[in-house]
Amino acid sequence: MQRILSHMRKAIEDYKMIEENDKIAICLSGGKDSITMLHAFKALQRFYPKKFDIIAISINPGFEHFDTNLLQKMCDKLEIPLFIENSHAQEIVFDIRKEKNPCSLCANLRRGVINSIAVREGCNKIALGHHYDDVIETILMGMLYSAQVQTMMPKLHSTNFEGMELIRPLYMVREEDIKAWRDYNDLHFLQCACKFTEACATTENEENLSKRKEIKELIATLKKVNPYVEGNIFKSVENVNLDTVVAYKSKGEKHHFLDTYDEKSEEQGE
Repeated sequence: MQRILSHMRKAIEDYKMIEENDKIAICLSGGKDSITMLHAFKALQRFYPKKFDIIAISINPGFEHFDTNLLQKMCDKLEIPLFIENSHAQEIVFDIRKEKNPCSLCANLRRGVINSIAVREGCNKIALGHHYDDVIETILMGMLYSAQVQTMMPKLHSTNFEGMELIRPLYMVREEDIKAWRDYNDLHFLQCACKFTEACATTENEENLSKRKEIKELIATLKKVNPYVEGNIFKSVENVNLDTVVAYKSKGEKHHFLDTYDEKSEEQGE
């Protein structure tokens, strides 16, 4: 946990995620990342110089075998208030909308409920469990599958709830460290319990293979040749030189290098 706390604190301080008297809602799905974040926040709270409060929010999407008793016992032990909300995500996604690729819609439905609870409980920040590996995978996925350069931001303002911020405290925490902590403590987590996820896990159909899994395998292959490849991917979006980019978007507006091409030529001639 010490290694996780060290990287978590660095991300929090580098990106100014926590301020005095913040009230933070931890999104608790029951997976390894959110449960690790839950324990890390409780440990951080004991010694961090800025005082902050934490609660946990868990959404039961209506999936079979989604047992929240484990989460309740864990939060009771840590003395963290837990708010469990039942939603109709499964009914909406599968029965009404009949989505073939339901994960995005399901996530959006849960996100709306989480935001509403966080506002109701007086929180000003919501903590998401994305880690370092998620960040670098997202960068490559954007380039290879969406033809764009973008990253998963360490924090951002909520677009639907004024005054609410989303933060990613595990932004610099490696997935291997999370897994090592899990194995050392012999912890067991909730599975998604989604019938779509179960189908993906038991089929060899290429259409169901996760793009993120493909990216993980690609990074692992590249790492055999260049051990610094993960750090280089992470840093690449911090070292963007707009003078060497053909085009980019800012606040929804597209900018092209030809827009100022002649101006730069005149400046160079002076």
